[in-house]
Amino acid sequence: MIVAQPSVFQNRTFIFILIAGFLAVMGYTMFFMTTTWYVISELGSVESLGIVLIAITVPRLVMMVFGGVLADRFKKTTIMFSTSLAQGIFLFIIFLLNSTDTMSMWYLVLFGMLFGTLDAFSGPASASLIPKIVQQSQIQQANAFYQGASQIGIIAGPILAGAVMEASNVTTGYFTAVIVVFLSAFFMFPPFLKEGEVENTVKQTPLKDLQEGFSYIKSSSFLITGILVLITLNFFAFGAIQIGIPILVELHGGSPINLSYIEVSLGVGMLLSSVIIGAVKITRRGIVSIIGLLAILVVAVTFSQVSNLYVLAGLAFFIGFFMTFVYIPFFSSVHEKIDGRIMGRVMSVIFLAMNGFDPIAYAGVTLFVSNGFAIQNIMLAFSITGLVIALIILWKGKSYRHDYSDVQEAEMKPEY
Repeated sequence: MIVAQPSVFQNRTFIFILIAGFLAVMGYTMFFMTTTWYVISELGSVESLGIVLIAITVPRLVMMVFGGVLADRFKKTTIMFSTSLAQGIFLFIIFLLNSTDTMSMWYLVLFGMLFGTLDAFSGPASASLIPKIVQQSQIQQANAFYQGASQIGIIAGPILAGAVMEASNVTTGYFTAVIVVFLSAFFMFPPFLKEGEVENTVKQTPLKDLQEGFSYIKSSSFLITGILVLITLNFFAFGAIQIGIPILVELHGGSPINLSYIEVSLGVGMLLSSVIIGAVKITRRGIVSIIGLLAILVVAVTFSQVSNLYVLAGLAFFIGFFMTFVYIPFFSSVHEKIDGRIMGRVMSVIFLAMNGFDPIAYAGVTLFVSNGFAIQNIMLAFSITGLVIALIILWKGKSYRHDYSDVQEAEMKPEY
């Protein structure tokens, strides 16, 4: 007799984490957008904006690997709750400074660094939590719905922040972000959640923990190839496209509404494919991930040469659609097969590969544009280079092309 499995939506812990993750991402994007608008409108300095954005993003990237060490040493729900609570407190202080007209750029730099650092600790914790709260057969579905909720947060955060600031002011925008982040902390309150005990009981120094994590990744050709796939995606495709979109919109005579159409189209594509992945079981995850990467890069080649802004919005939809087919299958395989004791450290490196190369792509594209190269040619060169790398991965990544479940750990030797 076959016993039907309960749906992930009957799992209260998963539902709470889903809501909390959505609210946390939404709060972060609201803080990011509100701060950006404040610096531009109140301080009136593009240089100040660059300094503040660096203060938010760079500590987040630098500390992300250490966030993985922390995620393996303590309960992940406790880390997520503590970081959201602290972020809410910092946001409330920013709100108070703004409402009393005592805000300055250097306050924003300080709290931006703190906010970004805390996000570096919560990211690996949340990414490595799903295998502990759902059944193994539900990991792909849970990942898809969690990423879908995050995409909704990414879309909804700037929309809500913009609407609040349009109707009121920056101070109200910060206060709304405070409420959202505190709500995320509420849903992460550890007594509400069932996580299980910490799996990493080995007593050693944080540096030794870090070395162990890197050694584990180096020994697995599957992980190395998957991380290379993510780096290719985020440097040669998504990073170059993200910085290129506003430049293309301005070049082709567009307005902020055209920029919004393209950004929303990108997010809707990601959301739709997340729903599909949540409903359809993917068995050949490695090959699906590589095909998704190839599809994005082919679309990116076309994207770089099109001048019609509405066609660009349509192409952005397909870029977003294929993106989740690149990383959700990889995440699911990692969650199913990696030792839970080391999961946080592995996911922190994966997150670094996903997020760490975007700023480098931004800097590279900006450097070429400032030296007189056309943005269309820059994006085309990035896309073709990424396409060549993706084809090499398809050819050489033997263990990655096959189902991860078919590959024994002893066979996972580096191929690169």
